[in-house]
This record gives sequence, structure tokens and C-alpha cells, in this order.
Amino acid sequence: MSIQYQVENRLFTLNTAHTTYQMKADRLGVLLHLYYGPKVSGNLDYLLTYADRGFSVNPADAENDRTYSLDTLPQEYPSLGTGDFRATGLILRNPDGSECCDPRYVSHEIRKGKYALEGLPAVFADADQAETLEILLEDAVSHVQVRLLYGVLEASDIITRSVRITNAGEGRICVEKAASACLDFLSGDYDLISLYGRHTMERNVQRVPVNHGNFTIGSRRGTSSHQYNPAVILASRDATEDAGVCCGMVFVYSGGFLCESEKDQFGMTRLLMGLQSEGLHYPLSPGQSLTVPETILSCSGQGLGQLSRQFHACIRDHLCRGEYSHTFRPVLVNSWEAQYFDVNAESICRLAEQAAQLGIDMVVMDDGWFGKRDDDNSGLGDWVVNEQKLGCSLDELTRRVNALGVRFGLGVEPEMVSEDSDLFRAHPDWALRIPGRRPVRGRNQLVLDFSRAEVRDHVFQQICSVLDRAHVEYLKWDMNRSLAELYSAETVCGKVAYDYVLGVYDFLEKLIQRYPNLLLEGCSGGGGRFDAGMLYYSPQIWCSDNTDAIDRLRIQYGTSFFYPMSTLAAHVTAVPNHQTGRSTRLHTRFVAAMSGAFGYELDLGKLTPGEKEEIRQQIRQYRDYAPLVQNGSYYRLTDPFRDVCAAWQINSRDTSRALVSVVMLEIHGNMPAAYLRLRGLEPEAVYEDAATGRRYSGSALMEAGLPLPLEMGEYLAYQMELNRI
Repeated sequence: MSIQYQVENRLFTLNTAHTTYQMKADRLGVLLHLYYGPKVSGNLDYLLTYADRGFSVNPADAENDRTYSLDTLPQEYPSLGTGDFRATGLILRNPDGSECCDPRYVSHEIRKGKYALEGLPAVFADADQAETLEILLEDAVSHVQVRLLYGVLEASDIITRSVRITNAGEGRICVEKAASACLDFLSGDYDLISLYGRHTMERNVQRVPVNHGNFTIGSRRGTSSHQYNPAVILASRDATEDAGVCCGMVFVYSGGFLCESEKDQFGMTRLLMGLQSEGLHYPLSPGQSLTVPETILSCSGQGLGQLSRQFHACIRDHLCRGEYSHTFRPVLVNSWEAQYFDVNAESICRLAEQAAQLGIDMVVMDDGWFGKRDDDNSGLGDWVVNEQKLGCSLDELTRRVNALGVRFGLGVEPEMVSEDSDLFRAHPDWALRIPGRRPVRGRNQLVLDFSRAEVRDHVFQQICSVLDRAHVEYLKWDMNRSLAELYSAETVCGKVAYDYVLGVYDFLEKLIQRYPNLLLEGCSGGGGRFDAGMLYYSPQIWCSDNTDAIDRLRIQYGTSFFYPMSTLAAHVTAVPNHQTGRSTRLHTRFVAAMSGAFGYELDLGKLTPGEKEEIRQQIRQYRDYAPLVQNGSYYRLTDPFRDVCAAWQINSRDTSRALVSVVMLEIHGNMPAAYLRLRGLEPEAVYEDAATGRRYSGSALMEAGLPLPLEMGEYLAYQMELNRI
């Protein structure tokens, strides 16, 4: 069994293939965290130390024992009001206005299979792949119950955590802060690796020492955001791609989040992940509960690369759902950067005809097809086909496109509303706005109150009416502003941010249940909601609105620390690039984009005959590599923020095939040779270059490396396919 309980010591041990997680309920019923790291055996409670520490207070039931303080002990779920002055995972406001909760161990249950969370995305697994531990804690005064949920996927080296807070008392309480995971490390010096950025330049890598004091990242924007991603790694200072201990957290949630790291006065390091506390005032009447979204934990003793591959496999195999989670996805061309709002039936059919000639599978009409929508100032909320603009019905358009042998997709933005729309004129109260104040706008649009079922249901019926009347096989779900005004006419304000996200999940779940064969792609101005929560509903997410190949290399590098390449939607676009003005070769743009869910976004009619033939070859090549890209093991070979090239490698799971991709980022006079060391091959095996027939030993490729070509030119790209013989 992966979960073991030692009765005499009230000790819980969670073992995966290569890691151990251990905690215990001590003599006072406090759940203490003992260890999370590479696999060990035995009882680790000997690691706990006790001393009389000045100004670290003592709980009443410790009586005269001044050496016992929750300010100095490692805890599994620390709470405000217990004498722990570090960052806490739980803050509750009681009916009398006090902020205190002291949850102590009551009981536990171990069962086969992985727990599920009602209304929230979560890792799933077959009954024989996972076990669940549920620990019940309760505050003796308020009778608030805190259920800690642990899912252990032993073979995957994954442990998940969630928390359910229930008001089992008599008065109304309010949740002011709630984390789903806390890790306390008794000793050691660590770095925190996080992803920061901005719109069109998301998920840059930041690595900073965890020093004394509190360091936080998070989002107050109502979404996971472009600025910070809800995923972090706590790494030993010497951790590299291939060596060192590192533990990661991925929050399975698409709204505001808070991650805190802190080294305390005695050198203990705490890492917390949970809901954003600013604006959270979630009331619970007697009998009501709040579920904190899940955090995925994984640990590696073999460096950052191995940790990333563990997260990749978990997300790909145990979070993404539907027929497209592992199978080939259509190569598409999106109309946006080709036509923007100026779409009609003739322009889309012309694009589809050109796509068919090149071997592209699908054309997507992104925006401009609904309501009064000739720019981004109107029309959102009116999900009715503008037949006058298109020149025909959507059904007729899809039939014309399908007759060319091309599939059809649409872009939608269901969560938004324009003030210049029929929906807003009929229901102005459906938008999130503060009464008596002028609205805060983003892209001249407002946000619909998805915390309200009647709002969601109206939009859902509109979109279903469109999908039911035409053969649409792909839907791009966009969301193009942050939530600034968290006020709802029908929902308690402190609940709006959380209930809004659950409303989005409710909509998405109904959509994929009604259209199980629909390929859904998430988007929020590109990467503003690139998170594990959305991947439960859409197996791919538009990686960034920045389609510049060189910038994308850095964005994709950061993304790869947690998310598999199969989830990154990436397109070849026109040059000069629409976001940067940079020009790169068509081959370079292909190499950058094909390590993901691949497509094009440009006016195919402007291509030269030579470019068209090159695209035909690209698509044939991508079809060959797609199973490897979608399901293979990913290795970062360089750091594109520091090195002269961006290089990465994808191996088949049996290491019989590898694809190495390189894009040169720098060129200088009299350039010295650069050598690229490969990873993850069998040392004793022989690998053959598919293009040249040259053979290499796996050990030579990994230890001595390959010299990169000394060739003049800016942003040159190379690929090598290696096959084990």
C-alpha cells in the first residue's frame, strides 16, 4: 500500500515510487509535518526538536511545557490564532468576530482510488492507480471541521492535496484565507523557482533564494494571470536540470491564487499554495462547506528535468480528458492574424481552399462572425451568427468548407459582454459592476457575472444554438480582461471571485458533456489563464498572443517546467511578426511551433510557391512527429535566457527515437563552436541520424555532445531525428 498508518505513533507515511511524505498527529492532536523528499524508510519523528524559545508562545494544553510551541514546529495545516506567527494556511472569522481556528486530529480514512472534488477540476486515476487519505481535524470550540485530502499516485510520483472546510457549529463563520497545501522543511537552503511575465511575454523563469522573510507571488485579477503562474518549485541551491532535490506545486485552479515562501527565525522553510486571500470573505452558514482547489505535489532527487517530466505525465495522463488528450490533433489555420474582424463566407472559403491545397486539416473563424462585431467595441454577448455579414448561414458555410475536405472551428468569448450589445441593453445587471460607480473597462468590455446560474445558462443556450446548427469541430474559448469589480447583485461579494471560477467550470463541463467530440482550446489574451484547472476541460491552451518565434522559445521554455508540450497551442505566423516586427525564416518559425499543438495563422494567399511547398513538407513532417511531441519525454538542453541557442529534445518513452531541435539566438564574428549535450538516451545503445545515416553511441551524445553548425545567418534552426538501432 502507498499509504501506511502506524497506530502507536499516529504516524502517516505516503510512499510513491521514489518519494516519501510523512506526518504525525502528536500527543495534543496537532498534525505535524515531518518530511517530503526522496524515498526513505522508518519513523522520522526523531527530527522534531523542542526548546524554550523566547516569544514563541505555548498552547494551553501544553500546560507548563514551554518547549512546545506551534511557532517552532513543522505543521501540516497551520492556522491563525494558535500561536504560529508565520504564514498560515487558514484564517477563519468566527461569529463573535474573532479570527481563530485550532483544528486537531479526530480521525482518518484510507481508501482505494483517487478522491474527486465536486464542481472543481482534479487529478483522476483508476482505482488500482491511486489511494486516498482523508484526515478529519476539528476545532473544539467552534466545531469547524477541516478535512485534509491526499491522493497518492504511487507509480507517477505524484501526491495531491485539497482541503474541505465545513461549518459544523451553530453560527455563521467566514473563510478569509485558505490554502490547499503547506510544506515545512526543517532545514536546508533553497531557491524558489516561479514564472512571471506580462501579456505577450508570459512565463519567464525567476529563481531567487528563499531568505528570511515572506516572499509571495499570486494573482488578484480573478484569473491565474499573465503576470504569475500558479506553479512553483522549491529547489536545493545546487539543483540543476540533472541533479539535486526539488519539490514542486501546481495549483489546479483558474482564478486568483496566493503562493508564499518563508524561511523562519530558526531556518525552517515553509511553502504554501492556495486561494488568493485579498477579497476572500467566504461565509459558511451551519452545514455549509468550502472546498479549496487541489494542489499537485511532486518531488525529484534527480533535478529539475525529472520533476518537469513527472508533472508532464501527470497532467497529460491524469488531468487532460477526452479523445484529444493523447491522439493527433488537427493542423489548423486560424483566421485572426490573416483577416482579424474582416471575415465573411468568401474569405473563409478561400482560406479553406488554400488550406486544403497545403494539407492543413482545419480552418478556424476566430472573431467577427457574431452580432455587431466589426471591431472590439461591440457585439460580445450576442452569440448569434451575423448572416448578413457572412453572406450565408453558418451551416451553409461549414458545409462549403467541409466539401473542400477541411474541418471547421470557431472562436468565442463567452464570459464577456460589450455595452454596445443586445444582451447588455436587456440585462445591464448581469455584468460585474459596483452600483453608483462608472464601470472599469478592459478592451472596452465588461465581465458577465458567471457566479449566477441564469447568466451562464443564457449564454450557454446561445452558444449551443450555434453549435447545434452547424458542423463545428473545434472551439477556441477566449477571455480578454481581468476581473476588477468583484460585486454581484445576487452573490455575497466575498464569494464572487471563487464562485465566478466555479461558474466557468460548470459551463465548460456542460459544454464538453454535450459535445464530447469537440476540441476545446483555452485562451485568455493568449497565456493569461494557462493553468492546470483549464487543462481539465481543454487539452490545449493558446500559449501566448505573442507569435514571434524567438519570443515564443522563451515562453515555451518557462511553460515546460510544469506543463507538457501537448498542451501548448503554437502557430506559424507571418513576418514581419505582428507583435514584434521581427522577421525569421519559415523553417525557424516551424521548429519553434511544432513542439506543441501545431497550426498556422497567416494569409495563405500571400505565400510564394516555394513557401507553399515548404509548408506541405512541414505538415508531413509534423504528422510524423506528432505522437512523439504529444506523448514523449521532454528535455531542456539549454536556457534560452542565457545561452547562444534554444535547444530541446523529445524522446519516445522507450528511448528508441529522439527529436532534437535547435534555434540559434546569437551570431557573432568568428563564432566559437557550441556543443550540445543530449539527455535521456540509453548510454550503451547506438543511435542513427535519420538524415545523414551517421551513427553515435548514446553515451557520446550525452557526455561529449554534438557540435552545432558554424553557419552564417540570423536565427537559424536545426532538427535531428535519432533512431536507436
